[in-house]
Amino acid sequence: GDSCCNPQSMGYIKKIVENKIPGIYVLSLKIGNNLIQDMENSFFMNANDQVREVCSQLAKDPHLTGGYNAMGFSQGGQFLRAVAQRCPSPPMLNLISIGGQHQGVYGFPRCPGESSHICDWIRKMLDLGAYTQAVQEHLVQAEYWHDPLKEEDYRKNSIFLADINQERGINETYKKNLMALKKFVMVKFLNDTMVDPPISEWFGFYKSGQAKETIPLKETSLYTEDRLGLQEMDKAGKLVFLGVKGDHLHFSEEWFYSIILPFLQ
Repeated sequence: GDSCCNPQSMGYIKKIVENKIPGIYVLSLKIGNNLIQDMENSFFMNANDQVREVCSQLAKDPHLTGGYNAMGFSQGGQFLRAVAQRCPSPPMLNLISIGGQHQGVYGFPRCPGESSHICDWIRKMLDLGAYTQAVQEHLVQAEYWHDPLKEEDYRKNSIFLADINQERGINETYKKNLMALKKFVMVKFLNDTMVDPPISEWFGFYKSGQAKETIPLKETSLYTEDRLGLQEMDKAGKLVFLGVKGDHLHFSEEWFYSIILPFLQ
């Protein structure tokens, strides 16, 4: 529901980073030929195609050949993790995920963006069948829909999240590429009313088979079996878990300057 260059959001972030770190090069990723396409693609362009497009943009950018820091907001956080896992060249140095839903979502309570008719349609599609092929291939939010009551359907039919979370087998390249990060920073919004469950922003999720009790990352099989290398990264001090008071993507400039900017310097 956002675009690369909206002066109220991503364009604003780009500007304040440039102002605070003189000489830094900031690329705000645009998916599509214009801002309308960029916004629409955040709902309707297959996440795998989005990741491929971003990998191509990064590989062609001469400013990034020596490596870069990546910062993603909301679903952008998990999409950039897919970039880290799938596209090691140029190398991603640090990944900062601000409200990214790394174990997916099981709910769509407050749809982002201004288009309520799109949000209503998305809810209907998710209710009808998030794991049908047509919905999976054409609705971004279905591609990280994680139903704890239908884990087998999720593992089998999720075309994006189940793949990057190694739910169907171990892709050693994904693991190796993610572990190459210097730091993987995850920001969780402590009063989040949009991401369900909010602990997904720290890689936790609902305990399998129900949708009430949540478990932290360290109790998930993803961690205990170390399918992505997160356990090893944790022991090496590479995982950073940050909590910020406020609802989804609500934070102060002061917090951003003091807590996030140091990871970019």
